[in-house]
Amino acid sequence: MDTLNQYPAIVPDTDVLRFVTAGSVDDGKSTLIGRLLLDSKGVYADQLKSISGSRYSRAPDQALDLALLTDGLEAEREQGITIDVAYRYFATPRRKFIVADAPGHEQYTRNMVTGASTADAALLLIDATRVTDGQLLAQTTRHATVARLLALRHLVIVVNKMDQVDWSQAVFTRIQAACQHLAQALGLPAVRCLPVSALTGDNVVHPSAHMPWYDGPALLPLLESLPLDKPAQSQATRMFIQWVIRHNGSTQQAFRGYAGQLQGGSLRPGDTIQVWPSGETAQIREIRLGNAALEIARPGDSITLVLDREIDISRGDLITDAQSQPVLSREFQADVCWLDRQALSPMRRYWLKQGSRLTQARITEVMSRRDIAELQDGLWRGTLGLNDIGRVQIRTRDTLALDEYDHQPATGAFILIDDASHQTVAAGMVRLTDLQGEKPHSK
Repeated sequence: MDTLNQYPAIVPDTDVLRFVTAGSVDDGKSTLIGRLLLDSKGVYADQLKSISGSRYSRAPDQALDLALLTDGLEAEREQGITIDVAYRYFATPRRKFIVADAPGHEQYTRNMVTGASTADAALLLIDATRVTDGQLLAQTTRHATVARLLALRHLVIVVNKMDQVDWSQAVFTRIQAACQHLAQALGLPAVRCLPVSALTGDNVVHPSAHMPWYDGPALLPLLESLPLDKPAQSQATRMFIQWVIRHNGSTQQAFRGYAGQLQGGSLRPGDTIQVWPSGETAQIREIRLGNAALEIARPGDSITLVLDREIDISRGDLITDAQSQPVLSREFQADVCWLDRQALSPMRRYWLKQGSRLTQARITEVMSRRDIAELQDGLWRGTLGLNDIGRVQIRTRDTLALDEYDHQPATGAFILIDDASHQTVAAGMVRLTDLQGEKPHSK
């Protein structure tokens, strides 16, 4: 199948940027992703043919409705809104991209949390026609808050629909000032802000002739240049055991390996590892990736470890190096995004899933709730409802190996599952401030 135009061959070892689109309804998120795909030569001819002349098109003057490239559900096309997260892939000679096109409607905030949970960056879209007075929409601030809580490394503010405000520099400047205030209130580092028109393609892949007053890069060159080096804290070794592999029974040649995905740091044969929550130590005799032996395992590798001695390791246990030990505790604080229509209840049992570990938990206290309008945490003694963000105290049945989410997302993130309905009700981020837990120990 031929593309409309062909880029030069992609360098095999180009890095990958994962980003999510965020913002309110009708800010143009799906159209922007469609424009990126089209102008970066990431759309096949038959895909364009399938959306041209679509009865669901909302584009003017027989133009292509680029949102249809990502809004694939029938209900999405009928209503003209994004409902579920759509993942798209494209590449340039400099970088590969995985895009999560998230819905903007408040009802689907949980879908946005899902898309942002694996992202490196967020594109926060703002409709220039709806904030000319400098007052940002509530869903815009909510998505920015989620991006901050999830510790996304880059937040790019994209002021869209500049063609509908006559490419006004004054409008962009007012919105930029509001975004800087938002970033300051959330404790975000300096954010990048750029004006675009997803409909016309201005400043998306190529610079815009309509906005000579803007001297920054277009969106795609900016995405190609975002640094992807991981923070130093994330270099600690972390690997949840997903599967204990046994074969050849109890014979002398019996094989026992421990499989999982390495989330941080690196491992080599001969390294000493520690298993939590038991604290047992062992040395790595062999690392296997499929049938091949590895000399070094890096983050993202799905590997099997063979140890120099037999110790009790089960699914859900955490393997670390001997230098960067987690905190052990059955009680801790966390920020949670409540995703269920049924409100949080301290009387209910929930299942807490951290990596591959599953244990029962109760929320013993709601300590604060985030006021989206004021961007502040206020003391709160009530419950949390759908789309609320708050700080809670959690007690678990089993001891967990924990890290601060901002330092180690692999061990600092979890979800809560309702014991009765089996629905995912919350996404949580561990906060270890003033934690009175057990100290890690060795055996």
